[in-house]
Amino acid sequence: MTTFFNCTLFDGRTDHNTPDAWFTVNETGRLTARGTGTPTATENLVDLNGQYVMPGFLNVHTHVTADPQSFNGNYGQTEAEAAVFATQNLQALLKSGVTFLRQCGTKYDVDVALKRMQADGKLPHTPHFLTSGRAFTMTGGHGDGPHSGNLVDSPDEMRKAIRQAFKLGIDSVKVIATGGVMTPNDFMEDPQLSTAEMHVAVEEAHHKRRVVAAHAEGNPGIQNALDAGVDSIEHGFYVTPDEAKQMAAQNTYLTPTLIAEWVIPAYGKGHLPDWEVKKAADALDDTYVNLTKAFQLGVKFTCGTDAGTPFNGFDLTPKEFGLLTKLGMTPAQAYQCSSLNSAQLLGVADDYGTLEVGKFADFQVLKNDPLADTANVVQADKQVYLGGHREF
Repeated sequence: MTTFFNCTLFDGRTDHNTPDAWFTVNETGRLTARGTGTPTATENLVDLNGQYVMPGFLNVHTHVTADPQSFNGNYGQTEAEAAVFATQNLQALLKSGVTFLRQCGTKYDVDVALKRMQADGKLPHTPHFLTSGRAFTMTGGHGDGPHSGNLVDSPDEMRKAIRQAFKLGIDSVKVIATGGVMTPNDFMEDPQLSTAEMHVAVEEAHHKRRVVAAHAEGNPGIQNALDAGVDSIEHGFYVTPDEAKQMAAQNTYLTPTLIAEWVIPAYGKGHLPDWEVKKAADALDDTYVNLTKAFQLGVKFTCGTDAGTPFNGFDLTPKEFGLLTKLGMTPAQAYQCSSLNSAQLLGVADDYGTLEVGKFADFQVLKNDPLADTANVVQADKQVYLGGHREF
């Protein structure tokens, strides 16, 4: 048993800090007790020297086989390259404070193999994660690239492909409902997979108590995905008030990936094609307006960054929270997109997300108060713990 003491604790559920806090972690890595003042005596005591403790982040949208500094699409062309990128990127995510994540499309289904290695203790200093394998997309659609897409062009093809992917060992499903920023031959408002095709994916995934994420940036694709019953809309830049009301009513989560949209116009000029920079820049102002309204209408937001897209490094999750505050959230509400909503979306809220008794002690230690300013979570030398054991 280890007791951590002399810290200010934000547990991820409340909207305030607990000063002079302590908490105890058992041999299985779970919190067994919390309190303030004099800590309970245990075999090991760790003095946190008055620093701030908060939960590790949950990032529900990452692409760990990608290289955000490769702009010509030539990264990860072999399975070995993809595996190396993924291992390095998983470690970078953990170092930034991400202790649990979901893949949203990987080359070669590399994430499935890496998760088996992690379970065997052969992938040190990496966060917990849900796999997705390759995304499901239509022929010629967003994500139809070498070794990156499961191509489906009918409900029957979707059903067989989903079943094969679950046989392989994926934990979650990613479907493509619209075009995207990074593909030259489509646009955000282009619908891609049909409602019927996506509904089959949802039906098969829900049979196994798994979740379905839909890449959906514009309309009518967002509406198609909602009608198909997906669990989360990824990006959702052009969500309408009516769609937001439907999302709130049917408990569909929205992952805004604001950092992914912001970095392209900020850093892409001269490096990325003009059409790609223009797509992102044109959408950004609209995104803030549309998503602010969706937040006001009661949509539950999750934390996801689309890490691996151009200039969107695996150390940038902490910066997403500052962008979430532009939608009208307080710092606590921004962090709860991770600690509460992301954990609920992924179905892991009983074990992860908040620092409460009975859950795993996955946390980060910061020098400055995260509730005072989201900039304080952007700390390169933070301490990061999994199950009460320090990883960085």
